[in-house]
Amino acid sequence: MRLGGGLLVALAAGAAGAGWWLLAGLVLAAIAAGVAARVPEPGETAADRTVVAVARLSEVAVYAIAFGAYVFPAHRELAAAAFAVVVAGAGFAGLKLPAVVVRSTGGLLLAVGLVLVAVCLAVPPVGTADGLRPPDFAGVLVAAVLVLPFLRPWGRDRAVRRVLLLGALAVLAAFAALHQLGAVRLGLSLTSLRDLLSAADADALQPLLTVVAVVATVVPALAAGAEVRARAGVPGLAGIVVAAAAAALLPALPVLVVAGLATVFELLLGVRARRYSADLH
Repeated sequence: MRLGGGLLVALAAGAAGAGWWLLAGLVLAAIAAGVAARVPEPGETAADRTVVAVARLSEVAVYAIAFGAYVFPAHRELAAAAFAVVVAGAGFAGLKLPAVVVRSTGGLLLAVGLVLVAVCLAVPPVGTADGLRPPDFAGVLVAAVLVLPFLRPWGRDRAVRRVLLLGALAVLAAFAALHQLGAVRLGLSLTSLRDLLSAADADALQPLLTVVAVVATVVPALAAGAEVRARAGVPGLAGIVVAAAAAALLPALPVLVVAGLATVFELLLGVRARRYSADLH
C-alpha cells in the first residue's frame, strides 16, 4: 500500500534527476527492498526508535504532499498540513482499518495501476526531445533512495515475492510515464501523473486518479501514525506536527530524501540487530 502514495510524487522527483535512468533506480530500490524483507526490524534502543519514527513521519509528510497536490491543488499547503495532522493523528490514536479493507484497496490500486500502464502504452506518445543520456550513477542512486521507503513490504509473509511484484509494477508505471511524457516533462510537475492522463487522451480518468490519490495516501498514513505511537510514544505527537509543517512548507524532493535516508538507516539498524542476535547464539 505504500507504493501508490509514494509514486504519486516520487516518479517526477526521480525523473528530474535521473531521466530515463529512473528505471535503473527503481530496479536498485526493489533489490534493496528485497534485502530489507529478510532483515529483522530494528531493536528497541532509543536510537532505533528514533530512526523508525523519523522514517514513518517523513513518509507521512510525503503522503500529505501528494494528497494536497492531487486532491486540493488550489489549497495544497493547507490540505497537506491538515492531512498529516488528521490522518496520522487518527492512526496515532489507534484507528485501524480492517485487514480486508487494506487488502481490497491494495488490489484496487494494483488494478488501476495496470490500467494506467495499458492506456499509456496503447496511445502513441507526442514526440519528445529528450533521449537516453549517459549513465548518471548519482542520479540512479538518488532515485533508488527516493523510492525505497515505498517498496518496503508490510509484514514478513511472502515479503520478497510481494516486493518483486511491487518493484515490477513500479518499473512498468515509470516506463509508461517516460514513454508517454518523456523524462523532462515527467520531472517538471509535482502532479505529472495528471499530465500523463491528458497526454494519453484519458482525461475521463482524472476523477479516478483523485480517488486513487485519496486511498493511496490515507491507508499508509494511518498505519504510519500507529507505528509512530508504538515507537515514539507521546512525543510522537510533536513529530506529527513537524511532519505537517514540512508537508506544508517544503518541496517534495527534500522530504523524499529524508524518508529515503531514514529507511536506509532503518535497514542498517536491522542488520546490526541480526548480527547482535547471531553473536549471542
